[in-house]
Amino acid sequence: MKPILKKSIPEVESSFVVRKDRGVKMKNEWHYHSECELLYIKKSCGIWLIGDYKGHFESGDVILLGAGIAHSFRHENRYITEEETVQGEALVSLFLPELFGESFLNLPEIKEIKNLLEVSKRGIKMKGMTKEKVGVIMEEMLEAGKGRKLINLLNILQLITERNEYEILATEGYSCKNEKINNDRISLIIEYTFYNYHRQITIEEVAALVSMSINSFCRFFKSKTKKTYIQFLMEIRIGQACKLLIEDDMNSAEVGYVCGYNSISHFNHQFKIIKNKSPLEFKRSYLNLLNA
Repeated sequence: MKPILKKSIPEVESSFVVRKDRGVKMKNEWHYHSECELLYIKKSCGIWLIGDYKGHFESGDVILLGAGIAHSFRHENRYITEEETVQGEALVSLFLPELFGESFLNLPEIKEIKNLLEVSKRGIKMKGMTKEKVGVIMEEMLEAGKGRKLINLLNILQLITERNEYEILATEGYSCKNEKINNDRISLIIEYTFYNYHRQITIEEVAALVSMSINSFCRFFKSKTKKTYIQFLMEIRIGQACKLLIEDDMNSAEVGYVCGYNSISHFNHQFKIIKNKSPLEFKRSYLNLLNA
């Protein structure tokens, strides 16, 4: 199922959105938008679909979704109601990545926030004290003046980068966007992989790309990414396969072939390693939730 493009409309004389959604206003379909979304689930529970990630959410959860990632939140019916005493509640902030300006984001002091916005294109879920602190600041944002709202948003992003208490949700290859790694050779390798994952890639050719021996390349790549190149390539292929299974009318064999697998059994095996289910099981369970 193709996600729907949604556009947010800030208030007059505001550059981004801060709002409270209650009851039926929390309902949404499979969609994406050009804005980043900071979401605090104040009162609700259910299942959220973020890229190729499917997981349970509950009151107190906080996520940051980068621009462009498809998502949908399936709240339990008891919270999607007009009855104020039991209806669910969520606080939302939507802002464009370029809200702060390119010059500002290129300042050395803001480097970590810029990297965070890149990582959030896979969706990140806060953990520990971070989610509690973000929830408190988002409550303050609702009543704050316009300048203070912007300062609070920056405080939240800085807090997330400082505490580093979050998990990344969607598979790395789902949106074919990579995390920023401050190394020219790593960036070249990752870009090359994203453009060529659909065909057979050898370690020899990738090592030659950065003028390294095979052994040196393998040690170098793992030291920078904490995974082998073969693991990285598999994650990219399976992530893209998930996207095709969800959004295109292709069978498993076709998806496997498009993503660089000549053997359907090998595709099924690697898919199960990453997603703990077969491609067909993944597609059925995901689409059942989207169509619920």
